[in-house]
Amino acid sequence: MPCSSRAVVPLIGIVMCVIATGAQTRDYKNVGRSPTEAEIKAWDITVGPDGKGLPPGSGSAKDGAPIFAEKCASCHGQNLQGSPLGPALVGGSGTLTSIQPRQTVGSYWPFATTVWDWINRAMPRGHGESLSAGEVYSLTAFVLYKNGIVRETDVLDAGSLPKISMPNRNNFVPVKTSEIWEHNKRACHTGTCP
Repeated sequence: MPCSSRAVVPLIGIVMCVIATGAQTRDYKNVGRSPTEAEIKAWDITVGPDGKGLPPGSGSAKDGAPIFAEKCASCHGQNLQGSPLGPALVGGSGTLTSIQPRQTVGSYWPFATTVWDWINRAMPRGHGESLSAGEVYSLTAFVLYKNGIVRETDVLDAGSLPKISMPNRNNFVPVKTSEIWEHNKRACHTGTCP
């Protein structure tokens, strides 16, 4: 019975059709190549909650204020209040359990390293990965300062950033960053274990 038949095909027939279709797939030899280690390293810009992947550099909120005014305020507003072009980065404290929660950096985000990663990867909009590590540390410090999480003069770097405790950190599961990848420990504190 051909694979295109509209007749009811037993399960084994479906499996055979899938195998036969796969066997007919073209073999593309000499197309493309494996990436080099340097290319992989350039693409691997992920920063984990524990700070793994953070590059050298540092910055404070004081350093970040002029960078924010020049590169970020047009979308996020001078006071980080948001605009039609970009979300608010401050405010929202105590609203997550309300009818209209405001998920901002200060009210919702669980890790300070995620703020750094997002700025580095995607900001300014359309120009992600265009900022230096020092600019990203400075902007992260500025956003955290405006949310009352760090002081204006605190210097953030690869050592200090992962140690920052975000206000909503304990409302995510699992609480311990070492358990994030342990599937059996997710959501268990609520009594609903996967």
